[in-house]
Amino acid sequence: MEVFIQQLTNGLAVGGIYALIALGYTMVYGILKLINFAHGELFALGAYLGFTLLVSVGLTGYFGTGAAILITVVMVMGLSALAGYLLERVAYRPLRKSDRLSAVVSALGASIFFQNAIMLIWDARYRAYPADLLPNVTLSFAGQDIPLIRVVVLATSVVIMLLLYFFINRTRMGMAIRASAIDQGAAKLMGIDVRRVIAIVFLIGPALGGLAGVMVGVYYGQINFNMGQLYGLKAFTAAIIGGIGNIHGAMIGGLLLGLVEAFGAAYISLAWRDAITFCVLIVILVVRPTGILRERVAEKL
Repeated sequence: MEVFIQQLTNGLAVGGIYALIALGYTMVYGILKLINFAHGELFALGAYLGFTLLVSVGLTGYFGTGAAILITVVMVMGLSALAGYLLERVAYRPLRKSDRLSAVVSALGASIFFQNAIMLIWDARYRAYPADLLPNVTLSFAGQDIPLIRVVVLATSVVIMLLLYFFINRTRMGMAIRASAIDQGAAKLMGIDVRRVIAIVFLIGPALGGLAGVMVGVYYGQINFNMGQLYGLKAFTAAIIGGIGNIHGAMIGGLLLGLVEAFGAAYISLAWRDAITFCVLIVILVVRPTGILRERVAEKL
């Protein structure tokens, strides 16, 4: 039972991170039918921006730890959103009317550009986040001691996902995003600025990815320049498992993927953790090719 509780909470925390990254993939696909392969590198960029603010700039020395983390998160989300907006303007918007293959090649090129830019700016060495950002305390759950940082990561992920759910389903801009995903032509006839909607999506997705990058740095304590590849692939897997283009599916897929990884590593083998993850993906695609909640259907975005 002790192992089960520990892996359950760990899997939910890691799954929450996957879900935040997966939301960026699924929102862009819902609007443009395009896989933003550079999204994983935007996540890595967020992790490195957080490292710069907390370590190089030393915000913790100017503010209290809690305030420094909050300021870092806000700044990283803003800068990551700006990077995503520029990416859309430079790499995707000029190819909007081209065939889909051109956009895919552009996305892959942008991914390589961001990865190499991170390596050149911050070097190829592993970088370590401060070890004392959160107090080393535990909380009791079902008779087990759960690290505070695990609870914070999970709670942050859940809150952000709930806020995004509210934004998509209860605001005018959220309605515009859903309408554009259903039919861009009809949305334009209804007076919706589709270009603005696409820009908003490319702001929200990278902002969530940047937040996830900081969370990974705080949770694991270290980052590296090519981390975007692995996390991006797993988040993309989570989006497919849930149903690519389906926001609810991305959330569920991320949490499910985190649980599969955690329990697979604990009860089968740590060395086979990634293999188990992709085996589950294959099984789900064979049984339900469109994902658990199915690929985005207009009414279900």
